[in-house]
Amino acid sequence: MSRVSHRTGIIVFLLLAFGLTWPWLFIARLGLGLSLVNPLNQLPIAFAPAIAAFVVRRWVTREGFGDAGLALRLRSAWPQYVAAFLGPLAITVATFLLAAGFGLWTPDLSNLEYGGMPWWMGVAGWMVAALVLTPIYFGEEFGWTSYLRLRLFPGRPYLATLGTGLIWAVWHYPLAFLGYAEFSNAVAGLAVWTASFMLQEVMLSWLRMRSGTIWTVSLAHAGNNLVLSLLTATLLTAGEGGALDAIVVTLIMLIPMAAITTWLILTGRLAGPGGGGTTAEPQRVSSAVRR
Repeated sequence: MSRVSHRTGIIVFLLLAFGLTWPWLFIARLGLGLSLVNPLNQLPIAFAPAIAAFVVRRWVTREGFGDAGLALRLRSAWPQYVAAFLGPLAITVATFLLAAGFGLWTPDLSNLEYGGMPWWMGVAGWMVAALVLTPIYFGEEFGWTSYLRLRLFPGRPYLATLGTGLIWAVWHYPLAFLGYAEFSNAVAGLAVWTASFMLQEVMLSWLRMRSGTIWTVSLAHAGNNLVLSLLTATLLTAGEGGALDAIVVTLIMLIPMAAITTWLILTGRLAGPGGGGTTAEPQRVSSAVRR
C-alpha cells in the first residue's frame, strides 16, 4: 500500500468503528431506554470494529486478508490457546490473592454457588461460556488487534500496541456514562480503565503475533470479560466479604497484568518475529483460511 492509502485505511477504519458504535450506545440507552448491561443490546456494536476492518480491507485499501490471521492454527498455536484460555483465570486468582493479602477482602466464594452447585462449577461454567462465545469477541479483535495494531506506527511495535490500547479504551468511554461501568469518580475510573485496556492490548498483541491467528486473541478477550471481569465483580464488588469500589478492584487487577506485560516487553517478545507492526503481502481470504 502507498502511504496515502495506508493512512486513509486507518482513518476510514476509525470513522466506521466509532461511527457504528457511539450513536447506537446513546440511542439505545437515552433514546430507547435499553440497558447496556444486557448482552443482547451490546450485539449491534460487538462486530462494529470487524465490519470496519472488513470494509477497509475489501473496498478502501483493497489489501485483502492475507495478514488477518483467520486460520485457526490449532496444531502450531496450541500453547497460545492454552495461555488464552487459562490466562484470565490466573489473573483473576492473583487479583483475589492480592485483595486478601492487602486486607481488603475476606475470602468468601458463596456468591459463586448457583442453585446449590459448588463454587468451582460456577467458575467452570464461565470458562466454558468464554470458549463458546469466542466468535462474538472476534468482532472486536478482528478490528483492533488484527487490523489497527498492525498498521498503527509500522515498525514501532510498542508504540503501535499502546496506541491501539488507548484507542480501544476511548471507544469504550461512553459505557462509563450510560450505566454499563459505574465508577465512584469518573476521571479516576476512566484512568484505571484506560490503563487496563493498554495492558490487555500488550498481552493480546503477543498472542496475535506469536500464534499467527486472531482466534487466540478472541478467546483471551472472551476470558477477560466472562471470567476475569465477572468473577472479580461478583466476589469483590458485590461479595459478602466486603464490597470494594470498582476503581480499587481495577487497580488491584492491574498489578498482575502489569507484571505479565513487563515480562513480555523486557524479554523482547512483543518485538520478536511478526511483532513489528508491519503487514504481510495481501492474499485472498480463501488462501488465508486454508492455512
